[in-house]
Amino acid sequence: MPGTGPLPETTPRTGLDAQGYLLREGSLARVQPAFHAVVAAARDRLPAVLGARLHSAYLYGSIPRGTARVGRSDLDLLVALREEPDDADRAAVRALGEALDEEFGQIDGVGTLLYSRARLLSDRERYDLAWFVACLCTPLLGDDLAAHLPRYRPDSLLARETNGDLGRWLPRWRERIDAAADTEEARRHLVRTGFTLVMPRWRGWTSDLREMAGAFAEYYPQRAAQLRAAAEYGYEPVGDPDVLRSYVDDLGPWLADEYTREHGTKAPRPD
Repeated sequence: MPGTGPLPETTPRTGLDAQGYLLREGSLARVQPAFHAVVAAARDRLPAVLGARLHSAYLYGSIPRGTARVGRSDLDLLVALREEPDDADRAAVRALGEALDEEFGQIDGVGTLLYSRARLLSDRERYDLAWFVACLCTPLLGDDLAAHLPRYRPDSLLARETNGDLGRWLPRWRERIDAAADTEEARRHLVRTGFTLVMPRWRGWTSDLREMAGAFAEYYPQRAAQLRAAAEYGYEPVGDPDVLRSYVDDLGPWLADEYTREHGTKAPRPD
């Protein structure tokens, strides 16, 4: 498969160091002043909410990348627990998120991913959730799990284990479209999958949807317009069901098939 070997030491692409390893993309130093208060509140309140069960917490998304939009962007958190999360943990972080969203008008919602330390460091998650922590998450509280993880290259194994399961998402998205539910994340997922499809050949990393679509276009010009449109709608959503179905019924199945042909299928995970 392409991209599985070491990268040559050439001028590094976006998101890589000189040796071709993925750089951590976010930083607390990049958090814009408008979001300082809400980040501080999350950092201060998580220990009180989760107590001794809390191992560490991280920011991800536009806020630690410094690209958040006031009143439009949400606060994205990943929380690692010392044990497997239970219903009480999920209720606690959901209540905290609702409180932060109500108190701070500069954010539009709070999303929290909740996992155990053991799962995040497991072999099964080495090229999925562990990579996500090591490369796309910014430490906020506790001991950084990235210290226990390898460095990552943008190769075919990483592509397979991050987004090699698009096919199983398509039926869920069809159900959401039929129910007139929000599908903004579906559009973003398609763009990210299109990018990671070509990532081993493009040999770099970006989380910018437009840059992702541009990288994809270099290798699949016949589908470039569709992915660029999905990227734009990822920033400025439209609720037209015909537009949404075109992604799920045309672009989605093609992308899932091409992804499997290029990289294989992601190892099964529990929901």
